[in-house]
Amino acid sequence: MEAQLKTTCLYPEHVALGAKMSPFAGFMMPIQYTNITDEHNAVRHRCGVFDVSHMGEIFVSGPDAEKFVNHIFCGDVTPLVPGQCIYGMMLYPDGGTVDDLLVYKEYRPDHYLLVVNAANVDKDYDWIKENSDGFVVNIKNDSPSWGQLAVQGPQSEQILGKVLGSDLSGIEFYHFADILLYGKRAIVSRTGYTGEDGFEVYAAPEAIVDLWKALLAAGVVPCGLGCRDTLRFEAGLPLYGDELSADISPVVAGFGMFCKLDKPEFIGKEAIARQKAEGTAKKLVGIEIADRAVPRAGYPVLREDGSQAGVVTTGYHSISLDKSICFALVDRSDGALGNTLYIQIHRKVFPGTVVKKRFYQTNYKK
Repeated sequence: MEAQLKTTCLYPEHVALGAKMSPFAGFMMPIQYTNITDEHNAVRHRCGVFDVSHMGEIFVSGPDAEKFVNHIFCGDVTPLVPGQCIYGMMLYPDGGTVDDLLVYKEYRPDHYLLVVNAANVDKDYDWIKENSDGFVVNIKNDSPSWGQLAVQGPQSEQILGKVLGSDLSGIEFYHFADILLYGKRAIVSRTGYTGEDGFEVYAAPEAIVDLWKALLAAGVVPCGLGCRDTLRFEAGLPLYGDELSADISPVVAGFGMFCKLDKPEFIGKEAIARQKAEGTAKKLVGIEIADRAVPRAGYPVLREDGSQAGVVTTGYHSISLDKSICFALVDRSDGALGNTLYIQIHRKVFPGTVVKKRFYQTNYKK
């Protein structure tokens, strides 16, 4: 029997707006409201808001909280100050990726918030608990108690600040503030996954619904997961399951810089150190195609002689750049910048050039 799809606290709002709804990560989520191009451009040039309440919130607290989070997380949380967050991954012992996530160091001593991908909440929670033996920590999956909005775009600071009645200019990149939102505790962080300046707001579901309505009344454009994918892809950001997975390590994906080998230990450290020292068989690259044909995930990537070098993981005709581009997982020997590879799209083959994965110049406020 097929599992029942979940809905977020904003599901009635999406339906009322006529959003195109589709299953995603076990939830019925909005893919678009008008069209992906208009919503994409709203974020690039003005301000858009996404319902990301399907994401997971797992809290870790207790005397060993810092030591434990450092054990399960490839980044180093030791230097963080209260009100700061960090991006990174949880890894399997072989270096494969359990999930990519954000870790927030709360203002309460010995308290951390781990924000994980929606499709991985249960898996991540089980993994975290399984690896907690010997640590004095409390672990709580509190995802149902939280909703989340991503308010993104160059006007996000001005508009969100006005709606909240707060000056957000003092919140630095990858920092956050605790505020009261309609009488409920909320977290406002200068983070996002679009390549633009923006904020993510976590609060009780009823407060998130009220904030959503206030943002739309202020002229913010509601955006679906369709343009969330085009935006993150142009900015060179990975999607779990496509560019990171149990079979794709951060080193293979080109995100080894988030694995801090100078800290004492973390799960997967030995494997990551070996991969960094010896190299990996595969490599994630960007490819720009000399045609308007659109590459899609799963399409073969070929060498000049027709042999297969790899496979496309994400591909689009870029809205911001008006170019056909893709991420591809290829043999390392084929992944040098400037190398020519060929994408098979249906029965035709199109030449492309290996380029840097960050196709679009990001506009974070740092």
